[in-house]
Amino acid sequence: MLRIAVQDNGTGGADATRGTGLVGLKDRVEALGGRLTVRSLPGTGTTVQAEIPVDRPLPGLPEPG
Repeated sequence: MLRIAVQDNGTGGADATRGTGLVGLKDRVEALGGRLTVRSLPGTGTTVQAEIPVDRPLPGLPEPG
C-alpha cells in the first residue's frame, strides 16, 4: 500500500464536493483502486491523504523486471 499525506497550516475549510481540484484528484486515486480522504476543519489547516494499492502494476508504468 502506498500512503501519501500532504498537510498545511492554512485556514482550512476545503470542500471536496465543490470545484474540480479535489474531485479530480479523488477520481484519479479511485481509478487506481485507492482511497482519498480530505480533512479540513475551519481554522485547522487541511490534510489530504491518499492510499493506493501497489500489489498490481499501475496503469501506464512498465512491468517490473
